[in-house]
Amino acid sequence: MKKFLLGTVALLAMGASASAADLAARPYTKAPAYVAAPIYNWTGFYIGGHVGGAFNGNSGFGGTSDNSDGRFLGGLQVGADYQFAPNWVVGIEGQYSWVGSNNTNIVFGTTGYGYNLNQKGLASVTGRLGYTWGPALLYVKGGWAYQDATETLFIPVGASTAFDTSTKSSGYTVGAGLEYLFTQNWSGKVEYQYYDFGNTTINTPALLGAFGSSKNDQHTVKAGLNYRFNWGGPVVAKY
Repeated sequence: MKKFLLGTVALLAMGASASAADLAARPYTKAPAYVAAPIYNWTGFYIGGHVGGAFNGNSGFGGTSDNSDGRFLGGLQVGADYQFAPNWVVGIEGQYSWVGSNNTNIVFGTTGYGYNLNQKGLASVTGRLGYTWGPALLYVKGGWAYQDATETLFIPVGASTAFDTSTKSSGYTVGAGLEYLFTQNWSGKVEYQYYDFGNTTINTPALLGAFGSSKNDQHTVKAGLNYRFNWGGPVVAKY
């Protein structure tokens, strides 16, 4: 019996060895390379549009009040960005906004005179500097501003007088915003932009000189959408 058991064990061992020898060797395969998430590339040109609101920041001439309300605005922008170092973005942007027809209206006490400033458009050429993390870009901007505006002086019945002011068409603008890349070619943004065109003084008629000057500025809030013509697409880090 002992010999029989030893013989059976030997046969089973030989069978197991033969079966293992029949198995094919497992082929060697190289582990796939790890690819990191895309690093979004802001470098390139873009064009887009925006909508929002404009709010007059002045408080009228001395002894008067400005009764203008917020106005709707909409417009276009075009620009170019360059990403470097590697999370900073520098760029330049041109922008024009058409402004609703709600005007600045001021009445000069009991003189019978009234003043109207109709600001029909706001334009700017600005540089901007931003910091990006992934698809988000936080930026500040500033530069030259222009206003397309007309002025009217309302005079008492029967009066006839010359009208001259010191209103400027050019000034400066500053702002800040947040832009987000939904895809490599489409981005959306929200921004605040302030426009300052200095002070307006009425030189003639001389009667109104006693009211001093009025600040001519605008506060705007905009939401925009850009199509971006990127150079080279997203950067991908490989390990």
